Amino acid sequence: MTPTPTATERDASRAPDDGWVPGPERDRVPDVGAERTEPERAGGERTEPERAGGFGAGGAGGRVGPLLLGVRHHGPGSARGVRAALEAARPAAVLVEGPAEADALVALAADPGMRPPVALLAHAVDDPGRAAFWPMAEFSPEWVAIRWALERGVPVRFFDLPAAHTLAAADPTWSDEGDEDEVSGGGLRIDPVAELARAGGYEDAERWWEDVVELRGAGDPTAPFEALAEAMGALRETYGHGGHPRDLVREAHMRLRLRAARKEFGDSVAVVCGAWHVPALTRRTTVAADKALLKGLPRAKTELTWVPWTHRRLARRSGYGAGIDAPGWYGHLFAAPDRPVERWMTKVAGLLRAEDHPVSSAHVIEAVRLAETLAALRGRPLPGLDETTDAVRAVLCEGSDVPLGLVRDRLVVGDVLGEVPAAAPAVPLQRDLTRRQRTLRLKPEAQEREVGLDLRKETDGERSRLLHRLRLLGVHWGEPAAGRAGTGTFRETWRLRWEPELHVQVAEAGVWGTTVEGAATAKAESLALAATALADVTALAEQCLLAGLTDALPVVMRALADRAALDTDVAHLAQALPALARSLRYGDVRGTGTAALGEVAAGLAERICVGLPPACAGLDADAAAQMRDRLDAVHTAIGLLHEDRFDTPAAPDMPGSPAAPDRSDTHAAPDRSGSHAAPDMPGSPAGPDRPEPHAGPGRSADGAQAGPGRSDDGTQAGPRRSDDGADSGPGRSDSGADAGPALPLAAGLGGRWSGVLRRLAGWDRIPGGLRGRAARLLLDEGRLGESEAALLMSRALSPGTPPADAAAWIDGFVGGASGGGLLLVHDERLLDLVDAWLTGVPDEAFTDVLPLLRRTFSAYEPGVRRTLGELVARGPRWDGPGPSAPGVPGFAPAPDPARADAVLPLLHLILGTEVTA
Repeated sequence: MTPTPTATERDASRAPDDGWVPGPERDRVPDVGAERTEPERAGGERTEPERAGGFGAGGAGGRVGPLLLGVRHHGPGSARGVRAALEAARPAAVLVEGPAEADALVALAADPGMRPPVALLAHAVDDPGRAAFWPMAEFSPEWVAIRWALERGVPVRFFDLPAAHTLAAADPTWSDEGDEDEVSGGGLRIDPVAELARAGGYEDAERWWEDVVELRGAGDPTAPFEALAEAMGALRETYGHGGHPRDLVREAHMRLRLRAARKEFGDSVAVVCGAWHVPALTRRTTVAADKALLKGLPRAKTELTWVPWTHRRLARRSGYGAGIDAPGWYGHLFAAPDRPVERWMTKVAGLLRAEDHPVSSAHVIEAVRLAETLAALRGRPLPGLDETTDAVRAVLCEGSDVPLGLVRDRLVVGDVLGEVPAAAPAVPLQRDLTRRQRTLRLKPEAQEREVGLDLRKETDGERSRLLHRLRLLGVHWGEPAAGRAGTGTFRETWRLRWEPELHVQVAEAGVWGTTVEGAATAKAESLALAATALADVTALAEQCLLAGLTDALPVVMRALADRAALDTDVAHLAQALPALARSLRYGDVRGTGTAALGEVAAGLAERICVGLPPACAGLDADAAAQMRDRLDAVHTAIGLLHEDRFDTPAAPDMPGSPAAPDRSDTHAAPDRSGSHAAPDMPGSPAGPDRPEPHAGPGRSADGAQAGPGRSDDGTQAGPRRSDDGADSGPGRSDSGADAGPALPLAAGLGGRWSGVLRRLAGWDRIPGGLRGRAARLLLDEGRLGESEAALLMSRALSPGTPPADAAAWIDGFVGGASGGGLLLVHDERLLDLVDAWLTGVPDEAFTDVLPLLRRTFSAYEPGVRRTLGELVARGPRWDGPGPSAPGVPGFAPAPDPARADAVLPLLHLILGTEVTA
């Protein structure tokens, strides 16, 4: 059970730390035991430094006591100084700041497969999400000390507070938000390096540190550590714990571990820790006082391992980052101590040349000269990052910040990803994931990359299933991305990027199983049993099909059937159907069984067709907007379910609507007998062949119910049949031959949905946006004639319709990205209706409808808006709605097949295709 956090712990949880320096000098850890902050409270009085055999000041020549090397974590100058000091002192043992339990892992640092940046990861066994990192780069002083000791056979140990206390006292988070200057229970937090830089007359702490440490020349290796220890001692005397009371607990444990090391190795012990802690280690306190500070601290069972880290994570200011602004630059300074500026400019030139940016050797020479000149003008010992950046911008980038941004991203920060040997401890799920990554050749990389998968190939199919399983487990290594345009379902595009915290997510997912497939199956079954919303279950079914979790599908399908039977909300059904339709479509590509899903989908589609019109009646504007999105999604889903799209052919113009003589509706498609037929529009005027002028929606001439799926005589219409009488429903060709996997859908689904859309389009109780959208869907599918659409628009925009409702109808019919602008361009009757309505809107109502109209027309392409403006400025060429006049340039009463076919040879020539007979 997690203890209730104190005020200081809550303060720490808002700005969690990695255990080492996230700022220029400070090293911070997640909160531990903040209620025990003062040695005096534990009964340990602080005394004067020991005069003999006690803690020394950190020297090597002639000084008594351990060698204390106070460093700035992840500082290349500190790292070089530590290596030089260790070579000069040759200690018998080395103590390094880090969790004490990691002693068992330190030997892995010598493994050839270990390549920094890496990090120690500690997580609670019962709650893997509670974790902390201690990152180390190649230029980290701690890493240099560890490698130096292992290469010479010198014992090396971690001596910071155990992670068991660290993780039990606070819940680290991944948030990058935090305030370094916030007030905690112990006072205002300070940045020691910033304080020293301010005392030295510097406004920039980073520049001060570079001048006095990173860019210093060779000399006495221990002198800088002595000076830094003295400066930190003065700061501790002034500021105490500097607003970090948790450090007092950590330092008590450090002193106890240091005492134990001195008993074993004598005074020949080297200590590498943050310079802020050195004054605490040079002062003597009683053993009882230190133990009292640690008494009663909460503990948690933890596991530790090494994990890869990245330079980009080192550049994070808070969270688990280290706060290093330029890890790539620091790594360069550490790896190239001689002629660093020349070597850096050469790397920059190579990067820019690889990106086709013209850079010559003369550019490099001039950039080096400019950087050195700037350093001399600014009084710096050597060119730093500021000088080299200014020189790169002025010379190599020719004053442009665009290529400079590339240099900053690739070199100053970098995408270096460390490696950890296979011998490092790991949860079974991580080992299985690593094995699958190697088998499928999906190497984790710090740099984001896109991977295109062809699901028809076995390897790509396995890759897709692995990525989908990881997403189901909450391990977001890959995210689906928009691939190249196409309607095929056999391609997927993923955007992959490996982040260090994914190791924590894998550890969290390890509670579900020891393999990726087993863990994903167990979690899917658990989610299916716990789900309460129908849409959640359908989305889970889609995930199971994408991930290839066949063992989980029976449980998911039982939950889906139960939720679908109990849920009566049409909005929920409409929200759930699209996922099922996608599952049916993709399941065929992936070779997974979808028969049970097809039955459920057919049932949902039938219930939506029955309940959608009443559910749309009387909605307010916000609810209508949500229902419009669901209407679009259901329309797309039914199109996926019904391979023949609509089994009932399109109809000519509505009876009573104006039509051009000898003009056939280009959207209408004849049925097998060559005739056209469609159910009545609600409220449409009766034609001469309609004996009952007020026949309701879906009724025949004699008043019998003839809704979608029924014939004209009111009897139930079965599935379409071919000329030989064989079923010709979805999945069968006109000849009755098998044309693919048949979906177990209700017969006449397309016609039934068409009737629903017609009812929505003609029912006055339906909000204008939904009526307009239904009319547009019918028009696009060839279920509504152009003159019929014009008649619907004229009714919707009649003077008796409220302006707001009319504007909503326009938005539903021609708004958004539905190509409504081109529809208005090519059918000037509709455009004139909109123009006439808009000019007749009263002044008091115009300001109310203007925002909706502006949103509708602003979504059009600039060329479409320009053409519409020209057409409106030209004015109408005929009176009232009707077909285009013969004299209108660019328009004709009907398509000319001969002229249309004349362009086919040229198209075949351009596309390189053969002309079919």
